[in-house]
Amino acid sequence: MHEYDPRTALVVVDVQNDFADPAGSLSVAGGDAIVPAVNAEIEAARTAGALIARTQDWHPPSTPHFQKDGGIWPVHCVRDTWGAELHPGLVADGPIVRKGANGEDGYSGFTMRDPVSGETIPTELEALLRERGVERVVVCGLATDYCVRATALDAARLGFETAVLAEAIRAVDLQPGDGALAIEEMAAAGVSVVASRSAA
Repeated sequence: MHEYDPRTALVVVDVQNDFADPAGSLSVAGGDAIVPAVNAEIEAARTAGALIARTQDWHPPSTPHFQKDGGIWPVHCVRDTWGAELHPGLVADGPIVRKGANGEDGYSGFTMRDPVSGETIPTELEALLRERGVERVVVCGLATDYCVRATALDAARLGFETAVLAEAIRAVDLQPGDGALAIEEMAAAGVSVVASRSAA
């Protein structure tokens, strides 16, 4: 069982209607089922004085990230729409880090990538964590094989001790097994895959 303290941050990745709601445009199977587990983590983190940060895809109506504009994804999480809103069942706590607002590929909570030039741009998440003296990062949310994977790998690369909560993530599985491969890749990079409170 992992513990929270003021040197730990819980990063809740993209628990938004378009991913978590069955009616969402890029709905992740079982995405809504993780909300109680995520909320239990938020409560534990809050009680222990840990930082809680939430990430949110916040795309413009047209972006090279979308199929209609040459990308691979259906239109999703367009800013100021229902699909971009955080799931209504999610406990509201902590700052929100929005990504992809200028059309970038916003997979990681820490970095965005220009889909044309490939240039990587930081979000404000690392600065938030450094300001608080955070040393450990616990990641949960959607989806295992994209935004959770990218966020956890970036956290480890930036020198944070990083864990992912196995029961509080779900995969897109664009190709069958993508989620399992992502977990293997995270583990190989030094990310711990641990049980969430709801499974303990």
